[in-house]
Amino acid sequence: MSDDENLADGDYSGGRQLADHPQFNDGRRHDIPGDPEWPVIDTQLEYETPWYAGGYDLVEQPDGTQKRYYWAELAAATVVIAVTDGEVLFVEQYRPTIRETQMELPAGVVEAGESFTAAAQRELREETGFDPSGTTLLQEVWCSTGLLRHKRGYVFAEGLDPVGQSLDDNEYLTPQAVPVDEALATARDAPTNDATVAALLLATEEGLLP
Repeated sequence: MSDDENLADGDYSGGRQLADHPQFNDGRRHDIPGDPEWPVIDTQLEYETPWYAGGYDLVEQPDGTQKRYYWAELAAATVVIAVTDGEVLFVEQYRPTIRETQMELPAGVVEAGESFTAAAQRELREETGFDPSGTTLLQEVWCSTGLLRHKRGYVFAEGLDPVGQSLDDNEYLTPQAVPVDEALATARDAPTNDATVAALLLATEEGLLP
């Protein structure tokens, strides 16, 4: 393992060494955890891909024993609940990872220096062709914390104006409009996407959906 992959220097300080690694300076937003409650003796970045990185923290547990806690780190993502004329905007797309076509809410990676709401506006415009006049961050969460280092923001968008789609070269999706009162049932229909279901439940709890 090269020197730059061995990130511990005897003074682990909330992931600052990790944040300086080139893997996490790729133009995307990476939320590195802060100062640990349990002492971190060593941090190793064991593998890197264009999409995620993997490694572990060697942690001193409360009983004095040491254990490797493995993690996979992904850039932050935003999920958009967009409503217009009594309908929720979905996108239908094939997911090679699970070999299924899903109905999902518009979503995407947050760029470096970008807020969840700014990313939501950009992704909504690119994927559905609608530009919102207002966005609200409903919730920011850590996802699948037993394994992942991945933050997700759920954003409500309203006041939509049609401006035309602008998909990335590697995006193959079709916008779909679903009546508000059918949105959750549509999201729960297998194969179910966790972020879509969570987003719709949050919006319902906030009184933004019936």
